[in-house]
Amino acid sequence: MPVNLTPPQATDLQPIAGVRIAVAEAGIRKTQRKDLTAFVLDEGASVAGVFTQNRYCAAPVQICQQHLRAQGEAGQGSAGIRALIVNTGNANAGTGASGLAHARATCVAAAHNLAWLGAVQPQQVLPFSTGVIMEPLPIERIEAALPALLERTRQPEAATPQAWLDAAYGIMTTDTIAKAASASAVVGGQTVHVTGIAKGAGMIRPNMATMLGFVATDAAIAPHLLPELVKRLADESFNRITVDGDTSTNDSFVLIATHQAGNAPIDELDSPDSQALYAALRSVAQQLAQAIVRDGEGASKFITIHVTGGRDAAECAQAAYAIAHSPLVKTAFFASDPNLGRILAAVGYAGIADLDQNRIAMYLDDVHVVQDGGRRPEYREEDGQRVMQQSDITIRIDLGRGQAQETVWTCDLSHDYVSINADYRS
Repeated sequence: MPVNLTPPQATDLQPIAGVRIAVAEAGIRKTQRKDLTAFVLDEGASVAGVFTQNRYCAAPVQICQQHLRAQGEAGQGSAGIRALIVNTGNANAGTGASGLAHARATCVAAAHNLAWLGAVQPQQVLPFSTGVIMEPLPIERIEAALPALLERTRQPEAATPQAWLDAAYGIMTTDTIAKAASASAVVGGQTVHVTGIAKGAGMIRPNMATMLGFVATDAAIAPHLLPELVKRLADESFNRITVDGDTSTNDSFVLIATHQAGNAPIDELDSPDSQALYAALRSVAQQLAQAIVRDGEGASKFITIHVTGGRDAAECAQAAYAIAHSPLVKTAFFASDPNLGRILAAVGYAGIADLDQNRIAMYLDDVHVVQDGGRRPEYREEDGQRVMQQSDITIRIDLGRGQAQETVWTCDLSHDYVSINADYRS
């Protein structure tokens, strides 16, 4: 069961002017499940994305990157992205030349079925896939489902909060719960909205996680700012989570701005208006990222690892990930066992060459466990045991060498994680 995570409701979400959504059953891997989702964007929308750092990246990732580069080179307007097509059940990764051909064919079919928008080119479509690796994408099922799916995006219900919720369910794989969130901000006297959805539960490790994330805002923002904006958002959300340390082949996080809120366009990232919008965007991205960890495969504990006192943020993250990826640490948390020396050992092997262990302090929630590199005399194991029984736990490590800090979110490692991944293809 997800850790302190409740299913989103349509009433929690805001529609985004300029985005229309529909979901269909294409039978890509299993019957009687929603597995094909379309986002159709009004003309003039801007799109940017960040993608997996796995060099064995999936065909749709490669095509998305090509199409976004072409968009940037051509400018906005007629060259802008008009549709996103997302399938679950098949990752279209490890599929070679045929996988690239199938990803391109998805774009061709979508463009053809969007003729009612005008002259849409295949390069104006972004394909996304998630699911089993090294199996051919059943492109004929996608092509067969696209006409009715895209026709539904013309209906009034495609622009409702329910459409966003349907999409959150439609992109799931091993997730047990849908992930969706909204936020608002006042920008230039106008209320702007942000809504996003994501999927992911396993094979989670930046950069990024095994995830798909789609966040949209109706705010007007200069298109050339979006690539930097989406990178900042990823670095503060999806690039700070881990479940199992595996970097997926298909990770994609996309930011859409439809420019329909009526605010004066934001043209630089450090203005008060930009900061107000960024706070709303970050809130949504972090809610989605943390929901992925709370729904981690087999998870029973949600763990925040906050490392302070570093010389720079990079070494703080380095120490945090050493803790978050340790099987010994993760299994101790699953067992509610305050075997906290495992945490110190992970900090020690994190790779900070000149780390002085005598300056390290450690806290488990409100319990001060370690000072000056050793067990604090006042620490009692029953205090550690009390915290370890909780479902939400914070570890704080102070490295005692500077002012930098960083936070990573992770979960424990349970028997169910092994069972889920052992049975994934069956």
